[in-house]
Amino acid sequence: MKLLVLQHATVEHPGIFRQFLEEDGHTYDAVELDQGEPLPALDGYDGLWVMGGPMDVWQEDEHPWLTDEKALIREAVAGRGLPFLGLCLGHQLLAEALGGIVGPSERPEIGVMDVQLTEEGASGVFLDGLPERFASLQWHSAEVKQMPAGAACLATSPDCVVQAMKWGTRAYSAQFHIEVEAVTVTNWSQIPAYKSALEEAMGQGAVDRLAADVAAKMSDFNEMAERLYINWMQTSAKA
Repeated sequence: MKLLVLQHATVEHPGIFRQFLEEDGHTYDAVELDQGEPLPALDGYDGLWVMGGPMDVWQEDEHPWLTDEKALIREAVAGRGLPFLGLCLGHQLLAEALGGIVGPSERPEIGVMDVQLTEEGASGVFLDGLPERFASLQWHSAEVKQMPAGAACLATSPDCVVQAMKWGTRAYSAQFHIEVEAVTVTNWSQIPAYKSALEEAMGQGAVDRLAADVAAKMSDFNEMAERLYINWMQTSAKA
């Protein structure tokens, strides 16, 4: 496959998924929207991945490219039926692009926290093989408040109802981060908005503590990431 990957911060890339893509011979073009790189046409791409970022989906005034990005997502998913994977901001952008509602979280989730599969998530392909309850890295202060028509919730948590979502047969997204690597927390904490939110949630020494929490679960995270990657590839082959 040749994927188009939309990024909103240089350090917030596909993470460990890059390793899986390389091992399987897949390629991707990364577009850094926050640095002014233009959106390409979708022709020639076999799928669209949209990563996380420190901005919010409603900040079109500060980030005008969000408007075009949402239009591209809508064209890819609803117009062309391209396989789609969205993580964190990408999850929220999918929801809003298709007519859902995204807003500030009542209780931001920051840290290593549990996610629970819904009945549909436990019986579907995307999260197949993952535990019914599992720990994941959370780092968000916005969430999907209302899913778009036709979407299904695949995972949930006490403070964020829509942790994973499916639309159609080839579009999937997750609020939680499963793509983490050993350097993820250190790299992301260099983003001022992320560091501020982290320290507000966890206090002094938050970066080191979160890095340690993630390191303790890294083997599980990487194993689940590979499983989710394999599952997504299976969904992408469905007509």
